[in-house]
Amino acid sequence: MSRKKVQRMTAAMRINHWVVALSMVVAVVTGLYIGHPYYQSFIADPAADKYVMAYNRLAHFIVAIIFDVSSVVVAYLYFCSRFEKAYKKLLPTPKNIMEFLAVALNLITFNRVKKFDSSHSDSFNAVFFFIFHLLLVWMLLTGLQLYVHGLESGESSIGSWWPALLHLATDWTVPVTGGTFMDVRISHHYTMYFILAWVMFHIYYQIWRTIFWQEGDIAIVVGGSKFVEDKTN
Repeated sequence: MSRKKVQRMTAAMRINHWVVALSMVVAVVTGLYIGHPYYQSFIADPAADKYVMAYNRLAHFIVAIIFDVSSVVVAYLYFCSRFEKAYKKLLPTPKNIMEFLAVALNLITFNRVKKFDSSHSDSFNAVFFFIFHLLLVWMLLTGLQLYVHGLESGESSIGSWWPALLHLATDWTVPVTGGTFMDVRISHHYTMYFILAWVMFHIYYQIWRTIFWQEGDIAIVVGGSKFVEDKTN
């Protein structure tokens, strides 16, 4: 059986993927520490330990900014990419719905039924990643609410307009989550576990596809391409 090489991710998409992955690792490690400190610094001077929380908060804030930029990039590519416009796979058209069900059935039956073209991005994966991006947006909004809550004076290093903008954009998360600031913190924390569960299934599914479909799906995020059956021969 002859195979052909199919491009699935551009260099920009792959870079964005790994930036998000590495940022997520840092965000989880530092976020867990902020919520409940579980290690001390490795510096010999015990007095330096007082800066560990500050360093963790700084790292957490930096990767949050990276997530923000990545979200903007993803949103742009969703609609304006010249390679592939992902939003088209999210539209509830009969074709997309049938493809979604076909891919889900393929997963449930362990590849015994495969009635779709796996050479392109399918509707199942499109919806799955859309859920991931919604979780990231919620983490962003609740995280910014936690951040602006610490600016009690209403001032920041770049002026009062910044806290005012954050309050305007994120204060609604307080009543939505339960009415208190602690509810926002708990929601932010629990969302992390939903994201980790999403990541675990994502990794499992890519390995699953690689084994059952034998098209090299797991290599897409490295080389950008996979190999599918060439039905033209």
